[in-house]
Amino acid sequence: MKTLWLSALLLICAGSANAEGSDPKPTTVMILGVDHAAQLVSRNDQPALLDAFLDRAKPDAICIERSPEAFARGDFYEFTFEVQDVVVPFARRHRIELCPFDWEPPAEDQKLGFGMDLGALPQLRPLKGFQQFLSFAPQSLQRDLFHADDPKNLARVTQWASTPATRAKNDLPRRLYLYRTYLQAQRIAAAARAHPGGTVVVVVGEFHKLDIEAILQDDASIRVVQPSSLGRPSPQEIQAHDRREYRAAIASFNLLGAQASSGAIDYEFVRAAVEALEAAGTTPEARLFRTRLDLLQKRIGRAEAVERYQAIAASAGDAKFSWNGVKDAARVDSYFDPFGNLSVRQRALLEAARELLAAGEVKRANELRDACAAGLSPRQREQLQGYWDREAGNAVSKPR
Repeated sequence: MKTLWLSALLLICAGSANAEGSDPKPTTVMILGVDHAAQLVSRNDQPALLDAFLDRAKPDAICIERSPEAFARGDFYEFTFEVQDVVVPFARRHRIELCPFDWEPPAEDQKLGFGMDLGALPQLRPLKGFQQFLSFAPQSLQRDLFHADDPKNLARVTQWASTPATRAKNDLPRRLYLYRTYLQAQRIAAAARAHPGGTVVVVVGEFHKLDIEAILQDDASIRVVQPSSLGRPSPQEIQAHDRREYRAAIASFNLLGAQASSGAIDYEFVRAAVEALEAAGTTPEARLFRTRLDLLQKRIGRAEAVERYQAIAASAGDAKFSWNGVKDAARVDSYFDPFGNLSVRQRALLEAARELLAAGEVKRANELRDACAAGLSPRQREQLQGYWDREAGNAVSKPR
C-alpha cells in the first residue's frame, strides 16, 4: 500500500512538471480583493467601475467566490453583490467562462464546530452580531477598487491568520480559514491551467487575497499580477459601463436599508443614482427613492413625505423594485433591509406608516401597516409584524 501511494505521488509530480514544461508561457492571474457589497456605498469602488475594470482586463475566465456545487444550483451568498449582480452578468453578456472556486464545510460539520448551521437564518435577523443587517461604517465610503492591492491595508488579516488563538478550542475560525483559502487557491490554479497563456481574473473577499497569492506564487505556470497594474478606468469608461440596475441597487441599499440609519451615506453619489433613474422615467420606484432622499436630507418634512408616499402607493399598481437583494423570496427581508421583499406600493405604504409612527400617530400608522401586509404570506406577515414591533419600540422623532 505504501508503495502504491509513493508511485501515485511521483506520477502526479511528474505530470505537473510535464504540464508546466509543455507551455512556457504562464497564465496571468489577477486577484481583485473586495469588501463584499461595499460597491454600493463607495463611488471609488462602484459597480460601474468594477464593470469597466473587467472590460479592461479582457479575461479568458473569471473566478468567483462560490462553491461549484452551489453555483450549479444558481445559489450565491446573499451579501456578495459584486458576484451575482456585477461579475456574473458581465461574464454572461460577454460569454466569458465563470469558474466558481470556494469551499465551505458541510452543514453537519458547521453544527459540530460552531453549534449551528451558519447558513440558516432566524425568523428575525438580530439587531447586532452574526447575521445582522449589512451596513457600512463611514470609512467604507472612501474605499477604492484597488484597496486590497496594498499589503498594508490587509496587515490585520495577515496577523490574525498567522496567530493561533490563545486557547486551541477557540481556533476553529482561523484553521478553517486557512484550509478554505488553500482549497480556493487550488481551484484557481486549476482554472489557470485550463487557460494556459491566458488571463484569469479572480474576484474574492480581500480577507483571502494575500494567502491565495502566496500559495500560487511558486507555481511556474502562473504569473500573479496586481489588478492595479492595469490602471484605473477613466470617468468616461465608468459612465459607459453604468447600468440602470446598478443605480437602482445603490439607491435601494442607501435609502431603504440599514445604511439609511447609519449616518454614513455619500449623498452626492446616491443623488446621482436617483437622478439617473428619474431621467429614464418618473416611475413610482424613482419617485419613492426621491421622496426618501429628500426626507433624509431634510428637504421635506414628515407631512409632505406621507402625502407623497400615499400618492405613490395609489399609482404604483403591482410594480416591483428593479433590485432588492432578496435571496429567499419566502421572507419579507433582505440581507440589508428588514422590509426588502415588498412591492413599490407596499413599501410606499410602509414608509408612510413609519413616518406617522415616528410622529406619534399610532392609529393611522397601524392602518397603513395593515394595508401594506395585505397579500403577504402568513410567514411574511409575521416577520413584518416582528420588525414593525421592533421599530415601534425604538420610534424617534426624526426620519430614519
